[in-house]
Parts: sequence; C-alpha cells; structure tokens
Amino acid sequence: MLELFPEGFAEQPLGEEVELIAFTDEAGAGRLRESFGAVASLPVDPGWEQEWKRFHIPAVVGSLWIGPPWERPEPGLMRVVIDPGLAFGTGAHPTTQLCLEILHVLEPGSLLDVGCGSGVLAIAASTLGFGPVVAIDSDEAAVEVTGRNAAANSLVLDIRHVDALTEPLPDAENVLANIDLSTLAGLAPPLGCQMLVTSGYYENDRPIFPGFDHVRRRARDNWAADLFMRG
Repeated sequence: MLELFPEGFAEQPLGEEVELIAFTDEAGAGRLRESFGAVASLPVDPGWEQEWKRFHIPAVVGSLWIGPPWERPEPGLMRVVIDPGLAFGTGAHPTTQLCLEILHVLEPGSLLDVGCGSGVLAIAASTLGFGPVVAIDSDEAAVEVTGRNAAANSLVLDIRHVDALTEPLPDAENVLANIDLSTLAGLAPPLGCQMLVTSGYYENDRPIFPGFDHVRRRARDNWAADLFMRG
C-alpha cells in the first residue's frame, strides 16, 4: 500500500483483520486490483476530506497521545503528530499500541526500529527520551514517510533504507521489530542489543531468539507483543 499510495491511506481495525482504505480515482482502484485481486470500491461525495478525517482518531497509550495535527491532546500527555496524508501506522493497531506499552517500562537508551513503516514507533520512542534513534525499512516509501512524520514532530532521526535480512543492522541497546513473523524468524539482533521488543503476530505465535530470555508478554484482540532480554 505504501508503494501504491505514498500520499496516504487509512487503516481500520475489523476484529482480527485490518481494512485498508484509499481515497483515489478509477486508475488507483485498478492498481489495487492488480496487486490484491478482489477490491471493493465505493463512490464518495464532495466533501470526502471529512470522511478521510474520520479514520484519524487519536490514540492514547500511557503518557503518549498519537493523532493528527488538527487535534489536541489532554493536558499532561506527550503529543506525537502523524500527518493525515501519511496514515499507515497511525497508532491505532493493537500491535503498535502493545509495543508502545512495553516501551514505557524500558530504560531509555539507544534504539533501533526495524521495519519502521510510518515511523510512529521511532517517533514515540524519541519523544519518550530514547536516543539516538535509528529507523530502518526495506521499503523506500516507508523511509520517506518516516522522514516526513519526524519533521512534523520537529525531530531529527537517523532513517535508513536497509534490508534487515540481508544487511547488517545498526547497533542499539534496544531493538523494536513490529513486523511479520517470517521476517522476525530470520532477524539477527545486533551485538549491542540488550532488550528486544517484537510484535506483528498473533497471540498463539511464540517467537524464539537464541541468546535472549523471554521477559514479558502483552496481548490484545488476539495480537501479541513480547519483550526479550539478552541472557
């Protein structure tokens, strides 16, 4: 979706699934059909921008408020702005929120976000005091999106185009990986990694990382996130 619609699309949780929505023309709908097969399309009336805003509901996780720039958090929360034109990974998905909950219990230090997507986790980590923060993704569109969202939060992050399975990972004390299970299985945390946070899989999945001990698990809506410590 990032490759097809780098200008933005929306995600809407539907039970154990997520519906992805793009506001586009017939040519864009054709690109969707070529990539995904069955695609539902509906006409939108003038004023569709208000419908677009409906998908940008702020999320509150611990001390963090994550939302679009036209909304304001309640007093006492740290604000993380996600540009509404770059909606992938807005903080609404359970795996993102579970990772953020675990981040709140870690001691701030250097951090690597593997598969950064929109950059929401890297930006949130920097807001919580982690640093330096490096965000990597194998998708160039994701790297661009993360850069734009970092700028929207007045943050300067180290954002790189890296294939986590074929290239060496930047070193960091804390590593976040909210990615698919098959990619996680081939992930080799850098030598300096002491704390590893993983998600992107279902509650009945149990990833294992040689040299790391499982510390805790958080689960919601059949999704899970785990914290590992180097043994």
